[in-house]
Amino acid sequence: MADSIAVSEKPGPRQFDLDRCVHCGLCLNACPTYRELGLEMDSPRGRVYQMVQVAEGQAITPSYLQHIGLCLACRGCESACPSGVPYGRMVEDARAEIESRTQRGWLASRTRRFVFDTLLPSRSWLSVAGTMLYLYEASGLKLLVRGMASLGLLGRLGDLSQLTPSAQPPFFFSQIGRTFPAQGERAQRVAFLTGCIANVCFSRLNEATVRVLQRNHCEVCVPEGQGCCGALHLHSGLREEARKLARRNIDAMLAGEYDAVITNASGCGSTLKEYGELFHDDPEYAAKARGFSARVRDVNEFLASLDLNPAMKPLNAVVTYQDSCHLAHGQRIRTAPRKLLAAIPGLTVREMAGSDLCCGSAGVYNVVQNEMAMQLLSRKMEAVNATGANVIATANPGCMLQLETGVRLHGSGQRVMHVVELLDRAYSG
Repeated sequence: MADSIAVSEKPGPRQFDLDRCVHCGLCLNACPTYRELGLEMDSPRGRVYQMVQVAEGQAITPSYLQHIGLCLACRGCESACPSGVPYGRMVEDARAEIESRTQRGWLASRTRRFVFDTLLPSRSWLSVAGTMLYLYEASGLKLLVRGMASLGLLGRLGDLSQLTPSAQPPFFFSQIGRTFPAQGERAQRVAFLTGCIANVCFSRLNEATVRVLQRNHCEVCVPEGQGCCGALHLHSGLREEARKLARRNIDAMLAGEYDAVITNASGCGSTLKEYGELFHDDPEYAAKARGFSARVRDVNEFLASLDLNPAMKPLNAVVTYQDSCHLAHGQRIRTAPRKLLAAIPGLTVREMAGSDLCCGSAGVYNVVQNEMAMQLLSRKMEAVNATGANVIATANPGCMLQLETGVRLHGSGQRVMHVVELLDRAYSG
């Protein structure tokens, strides 16, 4: 990114947010990049200090871009902070300011524009990308590239090739607009927000989510008009683009009378629950956004609140649970997924050390900050391997992709599964 800046009227982090940090340092041990590097400027406290300097008129420098860019936005510091500093919102504000005041190179700008403006919001483009991914794997090319990468023949491209997801046809897009009846007497009517990339790379997870909700007496509607939640846009400083996507989801979901809006992606869920904040100054959508967010439930949170259908067959497996950052820190939900795992007969759950430390996925972080992401993943897999578990459970598709990479590089053949997939297996026998 170039360090040239232009005058902008767009604000960065709000002053009252910056003033809440008392620089006590209790956040330091909760920050993955500080734990890895030991550098104050790569800790939450250090980054807040830099945000204050910029707010007081100092220039946005390459150093500032580097330290803000290296932040995972995992929000682990929020769980540790006694002052309630909304660090996640602050780093998003800082990145939005950076986006408005700096200029990228031609290639980087065009790539970002395609990914964020064209690919993620479009079912058609995502289907094309998914088909290309499927052909890449079915042709054997994916295996060949990974083999070459393991020999160190592809450099950085080889590192990124390890993260390439698999496409899962038939894609879940075909189910958007459908309503799935409850099994047994209907207790609740819920809307399922299926995301963007998940419809291509996690079609089976979306199908499992619908089945588990049906088994628990929910009528599941997959409303037409929904799309990408905007989380990746927000994390990348593209606030206005995120608002466009959010309006589409709010309109689609509020058109029906739903008891809850369900997501199986904790990264999406954290953003969906904060639509009210995203539209706090929008006279048309502020109230709508608050009403929408009040109905959003992570699927773990929702199922754990029910009198769970006990008609499950035993699963003889040893599982360790990896807390998804935006579920544990962003939504403060830790007990619910563990409660669901404990309800599955035959399952042995072993806690790993540092289960709530980021695995390095963090949206597109593992692509744009690959070296740090792989360091964090290596640490995570050490903790996983120490448990002896043969299944790694988590609650976010991005974490699943990262952990699958970890198993290939550092694991012992563990299976990576969403909590809902384990429930689905137990219900299906």
